[in-house]
Amino acid sequence: MATADHEVAENGNVEPPRSSLIFLGTGCSSALPNAMCLIQPSDPPCHVCSQSLSIPPEQNPNYRCNTSLLIDYCGGDGDHKYILIDVGKTFREQVLRWFTYHKIPQVDSVILTHEHADAVLGLDDIRAVQSYSSTNDIDPTPIYLSQDAMESIAVKFPYLIKKKLKAGQEIRRVAQLDWKIVENDCKKPFIASGLQFFPLPVMHGEDYVCLGFLFGERCRVAYISDISRFLPPTEYYISKDGGGQLDLLILDTLYKVSLVISYW
Repeated sequence: MATADHEVAENGNVEPPRSSLIFLGTGCSSALPNAMCLIQPSDPPCHVCSQSLSIPPEQNPNYRCNTSLLIDYCGGDGDHKYILIDVGKTFREQVLRWFTYHKIPQVDSVILTHEHADAVLGLDDIRAVQSYSSTNDIDPTPIYLSQDAMESIAVKFPYLIKKKLKAGQEIRRVAQLDWKIVENDCKKPFIASGLQFFPLPVMHGEDYVCLGFLFGERCRVAYISDISRFLPPTEYYISKDGGGQLDLLILDTLYKVSLVISYW
C-alpha cells in the first residue's frame, strides 16, 4: 500500500520514499528459456526451460531476459528518477512485463556497459517510453557510454545519431537520444539523473573491456555484468582498502568454473 509516493508500514506509520533496484533481466545473451529446448525438446524435456513457460514470470527464476538493471532513485527532494543500465534485445518485453508490474512511468537516463547486442539492441525501442511528438520535439533521453561503444552504435543505429535534416527530408519518428561519453576510469565519475556513478572497467574476454558501475549514497553498490576478469584498478577500487566496504556486489556470471573466454 502506498500514498503520495510514501510507503505505509505494517504498523500504520508512513515511511519516507526510498530508492530501489529492479532486476529487469538476469539471463544470457540468448535469454531464457532456450528456444531449441522448446522447439526440439529432449526426452525427458529440459526441466528449466519447460518450467519457464508454466509459472508466472514474477514467480519464475527460470524466465530471464537480457541482463539489465533499473535503478529507481529517490533523491533528497523525494522525486523519483529511473535509470536503466543496458537496453538489450528483450527491452520491449521487459517494459511490458516489469514496468507495468512495478508501475515505472518513464526512463530518465540510460547507461550502457558495452555495445554488444544483449546490451544495446533495444535502443530503438526507447521511443516507446518517450512522450509522443510528430516532430520529435521532446527532451532527448541521456545515454551514457564509452567512446568505443559510441563508435559501434553509430554504425548499428545511424538514424539514432542526431543529424540535421536535408532540405525536403521527411521527419522520422525515432527515439530522441542525447549521447554522453564517459571514460573507462574509476576516478572519473559522472552524474546520471542526479546520481553519481563511477565507471568500473573489467575484462569481457581477454581482448575486450566492458564497464561496470559503482553507485549509491547511503549504500555502496557495484554492478558488474559480462565479466571474465577484474582489472587491478577496479578490483582495488571496490575493495575495502580501496574505495571502502561495499554494501552490495552484483555480478553477472555464467559458470563457477570458466568454460568460455567471455564470462565467469
